[in-house]
Amino acid sequence: MSRRADGRDAEAVREYEEELAAVFVQSGLPRMTARVLVSLYTTDSGSLTASELVQRLRVSPASVSKAVAFLEGQGLVRRERDGRRERYVVDNEVWYQSMIASARAHAQLVRTTRQGVLVLGPGTPAARRMEGIARFIDFVGESIARAAEQAREVLHTDPVTTPDGTAEPGPDPAGGTSS
Repeated sequence: MSRRADGRDAEAVREYEEELAAVFVQSGLPRMTARVLVSLYTTDSGSLTASELVQRLRVSPASVSKAVAFLEGQGLVRRERDGRRERYVVDNEVWYQSMIASARAHAQLVRTTRQGVLVLGPGTPAARRMEGIARFIDFVGESIARAAEQAREVLHTDPVTTPDGTAEPGPDPAGGTSS
């Protein structure tokens, strides 16, 4: 078993990174985008420069740039200036921001489908279908936004680690256990 500079099992980390990237690909991310996101998530600092990503992934700068642009558009990565370089950053707040961005995208889709109701003629089968889509997406989008607001604190609460190394929800500020 080879150890990395941080003391972790290099093979176990590589296998885990491949598994997590595969899950992201299954959820719709392009493969390179998934690999960039996994690299950012699995580095202790939660940030890397473009050149660090190029070196780590053994890919072209253009590949990294395209992946980062996509991730940034989804609200999953943000850029920070580090002197003359840009660092790409993931942190706990990124997931919240991504969920809010998703809710905003849903709201835009609702507006557009409702516009279709008027264009297609209220009462027509196509307009009824568009209105049904709008109501469904509106409900889902509002639910996402509400859930993100309610769950935001979870991102900033340290989990309690059990003896077997798994994490359980940390204490709820209201006095119980968060779940």
